Amino acid sequence: MVHLSDLHFGRDRPELLQPLIDEVNGAGADLVVVSGDLTQRARHEQFRSARAFLDRLTAPVLAIPGNHDTPLDNLAVRLLRPWGRFRKHISRDLEPSHEGEGYLVAGMNTADPQAWQRGRLRWRSLVRAGDRMKAAHASGRLGVLAMHHPPEHMPEDEKSRMRGADPALSALSAQGADIVLCGHLHVWRAMPFRATAGLLLVQAGTGLSTRVRGEPNDLNILRIEGRKVTVERRGAGEDLRFSTLSRTRFEKVDGRWRTLR
Repeated sequence: MVHLSDLHFGRDRPELLQPLIDEVNGAGADLVVVSGDLTQRARHEQFRSARAFLDRLTAPVLAIPGNHDTPLDNLAVRLLRPWGRFRKHISRDLEPSHEGEGYLVAGMNTADPQAWQRGRLRWRSLVRAGDRMKAAHASGRLGVLAMHHPPEHMPEDEKSRMRGADPALSALSAQGADIVLCGHLHVWRAMPFRATAGLLLVQAGTGLSTRVRGEPNDLNILRIEGRKVTVERRGAGEDLRFSTLSRTRFEKVDGRWRTLR
């Protein structure tokens, strides 16, 4: 599957749009996961641009909202109909799922209209995702969670972390979750969680935004083979061409992820 995040239409790089589409379609993926922040200010024209982009992708798309996908400049809409524009233009289902060969992806909406940046893990979301992870485990597939906010931060991360993330992720891991796909911070990571070694964190930077935090625009390609996963990071250079920046293989053995050398 291809994992994209933080496209931020409205503060995007128009010159990178076609190379990104070509890169995603050229991967020949079974699924494209977009882990939130499709827009910069959740305006209709920004959502229309995001929709046009998604419509040009050849693989099925699973997209979830990010904190930028609720209107910031219209308080009434933000509080009363925070997901109306996302539902109109992107998907009526804020927490979609997708079953593929060897994996099951469950989307989780962690955006909180009452907090501009901090994420939120809702009880109903945890129950729904837990049921889907149990189904993945029962069928021998990897359970993949897709959310916008990273449930684990590194010491250098400045943004606020979701409250209650550690116990929530421990519970989901026990129910069959194996991988978490996320974004939000505009930096890339692929590593086992420090708090829950049974989960693999795969974090994308920004696929299209000008807010690159000193890193290139990038995307992840995940190749799943049983209990092994290869995470390939592809980044755009100054010539707008994508190339492989890293390729890391992981294997889950006895309930814990390890990096293969």
